[in-house]
Amino acid sequence: MASAAEQLAASFNFSSFQKATELKKRIWFTLGALIVYRLGTYIPVPGIDATVMGQLLAKHQGGILGMFDMFSGGALGRMTVFALNIMPYISASIIVQLMSTALPSLESLKKEGEQGRKRLNQYTRYLTVAIAFFQAYGIAVGLERMSSDAGSAVVSPGMFFIVSCVFTLVGGTMFLMWLGEQITSRGVGNGISLIIFAGIVANLPHALETLFQLGYTGALSPIFVLIFLVLAAITITFIVFMEQAQRRVVIQYPKRQMGNRMFGGESTHMPLKVNTAGVIPPIFASSVLLVPVTISGFMSGKGMPGWLSFLGQQLGQGQPLYMLMYAAMIMFFSYFYAAVTFNPDETADNLRKQSGFIPGIKPGAATSTYFDRILTRLTTIGALYLVVVCLLPQILISRYNVPFYFGGTSLIIIVSVTIDTVTQIQSHLVAHQYQGLIQRSRRGGMNRRIMRK
Repeated sequence: MASAAEQLAASFNFSSFQKATELKKRIWFTLGALIVYRLGTYIPVPGIDATVMGQLLAKHQGGILGMFDMFSGGALGRMTVFALNIMPYISASIIVQLMSTALPSLESLKKEGEQGRKRLNQYTRYLTVAIAFFQAYGIAVGLERMSSDAGSAVVSPGMFFIVSCVFTLVGGTMFLMWLGEQITSRGVGNGISLIIFAGIVANLPHALETLFQLGYTGALSPIFVLIFLVLAAITITFIVFMEQAQRRVVIQYPKRQMGNRMFGGESTHMPLKVNTAGVIPPIFASSVLLVPVTISGFMSGKGMPGWLSFLGQQLGQGQPLYMLMYAAMIMFFSYFYAAVTFNPDETADNLRKQSGFIPGIKPGAATSTYFDRILTRLTTIGALYLVVVCLLPQILISRYNVPFYFGGTSLIIIVSVTIDTVTQIQSHLVAHQYQGLIQRSRRGGMNRRIMRK
């Protein structure tokens, strides 16, 4: 007789999706929310000259503005109400997560379950508002000083513009934060990740058009364009493999006798991902390295110190120093984030309290050392994978002027979010099918009882 899992796998088809009405509602809600987000990326901030902003962004496309514009789906280049996007919330989440490992008060909240998680989320929201106000004020003041051949970026500079710009940008970030939470609770997938995913994917058609135009005009040979597309497909396949790769640590639980029955004695595994840090190391490394380039670009011809000009040139994309520093910082942030998010001592202690153990390893300090050794090896492999995936597109971007959206960071985000969303959809389908099996078994039991009567 086939098992329940085999029956579910056999019945997993399009008809099961048609019957999952709750899942369809969640998907439609997610799509509607993402459409609202994309519409907001075209609502401009009052008092901005769009022509001047386009020229300024084209000038600083290789700096940090280009990377943030990629994450915002072009909202920063158009200077719309969603120009800050969800980046302040991501920064606040990372800061709160790091502080929760350093401050005992926040660390105790992590152990309080749902109530503690809600309080940490509230602290994250407050910090998001503070970061958004700081970034919005910096953007507003910086816009007043920006100008190009077409004139000033701000039509009517002054205090009224600064106040209106700050509150508009902060309000846009708060709305996106709320929208992301609504997608997470009422839709499918992680709302914050899907917002970033939608921003990157929305500009991929334009990037492909630019790539094909480079091949059509002769700037790139057609053979190179074909090789690049094949290489991109191979890279995506490699990213999918590495993002799903994991080390399964076998966990054994001893048998226990309660009355006349034996319990336990089962074996399970603890999955440890190869890429524990995800896409955070490339984002942090890019942000830190592109700051000197952006500052030197804004200060060019205005009494900029010579050392800053030299540093900006050496840290330009494609330069040897940039590649070396980029790889080193990806490695550093990978180890740092893995050490923050996974505590071997705490994991070994929790395993000991549950009477679990690793075969051949003593509980306690030896188990902690074993976890630390495995995590170090996995982090090394994951960090090298991130370095390869992120540096190869950087070489193509700097040498052959390939569109920025084909960078390794954007590909990792697209693949990771897609895998997570598809996994959640499959989980909803499996849960729906289990409910159907339970309902059919209950109806069958009732029919048998009626026939007996």
